[in-house]
Amino acid sequence: MPEEVQKGLEDVVALASRITFIDGNEGRLVYEGYDIRDLAERSTFEEVAYLLWYGRLPSATQLRDLKERLRPLREIPEELRALLARLPASAGPMDALRTAVSALAILEPGETKTGESSIGGALRLTAALPTIVSEQNRRRQGLEPLPLRPELDHAAHALYLLTGREGNALENRSLDVALILHADHELNASTFAARVTASTLSDLYSAITSAVGTLKGPLHGGANERVMELLRAIDTVDRVEPVIKEKLARHERIMGFGHRVYKVEDPRATILRVWSQRLGEAAGNLRWYDLLRKVEEVVHREKGLYPNVDLYSGSVYTLLGIPDDLFTPLFAMSRVAGWTAHVLEEYEDLRLIRPVAQYVGPNHLAYVPIAERPD
Repeated sequence: MPEEVQKGLEDVVALASRITFIDGNEGRLVYEGYDIRDLAERSTFEEVAYLLWYGRLPSATQLRDLKERLRPLREIPEELRALLARLPASAGPMDALRTAVSALAILEPGETKTGESSIGGALRLTAALPTIVSEQNRRRQGLEPLPLRPELDHAAHALYLLTGREGNALENRSLDVALILHADHELNASTFAARVTASTLSDLYSAITSAVGTLKGPLHGGANERVMELLRAIDTVDRVEPVIKEKLARHERIMGFGHRVYKVEDPRATILRVWSQRLGEAAGNLRWYDLLRKVEEVVHREKGLYPNVDLYSGSVYTLLGIPDDLFTPLFAMSRVAGWTAHVLEEYEDLRLIRPVAQYVGPNHLAYVPIAERPD
């Protein structure tokens, strides 16, 4: 029996993977050998999804073929549309998404097989999640679903579905970059949940349902929503210092700072900071960027903490017109590429994931018949 418990499995090596490498001391994030900075500057979400699934960047022909395969998969079955329409308006977007992924497995059983054939399910879910999120969001507002736009690439189409309008080149590219940055992050909680489910030889859709349910927890998803709540409460730059210092004095956590793995600035935060500024300048609205820079300055001075990806992502999404409660579903729409890549990798070298627990309860208790137990 283990003598030492690593709470939260911190620094425990659970498995070997070729997909993503994180150097927390140097602030590096690498997908299949490619630095995230290069991918964010030069690649697209479809290219990155291909890279995660197949372990290599696509050729021009392979990328075109992938896009052609994804576009018709955006459409969802009428039975799923009917299910989304019957959900109560009070249903949260992540609850609806979790239910929809599970229902899709029943409606399309051919895509749920385990093994190499699950790549079909990976493509299907990546293409369909934006449609699912959009339809549920519009229905709870009493609006009809938007017609799909097959001529738009993935990020542009996702932005259109989430906002009801077609973005310009800068907006579409900013969301494309955000999707790339969120596509995978090694063994985070939701990815590990997906791999645990897959290790039982369950199907890909069950694994992704587990991942969505895990991401729903506020300790995993939702931090960027809390960042925007904080910024709105602060309101003006001159109030940043007193508000942050007061929160720190009460030992409150400032969302968007610190990370279990990174000991320096999260490279995704570095990239999104630039896009927050670009979008703000283009919109003539640097309010969020200026507030964030001041919050960053005060928190680093007072606590020595560095930003993580959540600090700036919320401002990017807000400037794009995406509602706060769709931030976590948007996270899932990106991370599904990584989730499915990990499930496919799990199927390649399957071994049931079954750690052990250190028992700390009583031992050797004598059984007492119920008639002799005190009330």
